[in-house]
Amino acid sequence: MIELPEQEPCEFCEGMAGRDPTWMVIDECAHTVTAINPSQYEVGQCCVITKRHVGTLLELNDDEALAIIKAAKRCATALIATYQPLGILTFQNNGVYSGQEVPHYHYHVVPRQPGSDWGIGPPQLAVFDSAGRIRGTPHDASRDEDRRQRVQVNATVLRKTASAIREKLPD
Repeated sequence: MIELPEQEPCEFCEGMAGRDPTWMVIDECAHTVTAINPSQYEVGQCCVITKRHVGTLLELNDDEALAIIKAAKRCATALIATYQPLGILTFQNNGVYSGQEVPHYHYHVVPRQPGSDWGIGPPQLAVFDSAGRIRGTPHDASRDEDRRQRVQVNATVLRKTASAIREKLPD
């Protein structure tokens, strides 16, 4: 069984209910909400989140799974038009042992730029030049908390970022 992180109340359910001032919706459909991530490791980092509270990929129904990919594609298109990134990273985690921090399904859509605050990022990025760490360098966790604090941006910045992305969503 996949162990989910513990969080009560769920921050994504709280955001969708309008109880979180940092919650900025970019797009939505019947099954998903796309929101700006309050932790901006990359400027424009977003998450596609299921409206139904489910924990992992394994709990999605087919309509939700299709809606997630469609929403991620719309978001990626808008991020490319807004920021002209070098790449788009998409990923999601299932369970605490994969790095999942919120017990609600979400799919990350991240515009990648050189010199970002992504830091170590996902391990596969270690093989790319200028992707956040020098090849072969071990991760120094002593700066992780500082980075987590540094990437928190205020509601005004999040609102402007969300608006810029929303304006570039395809029709």
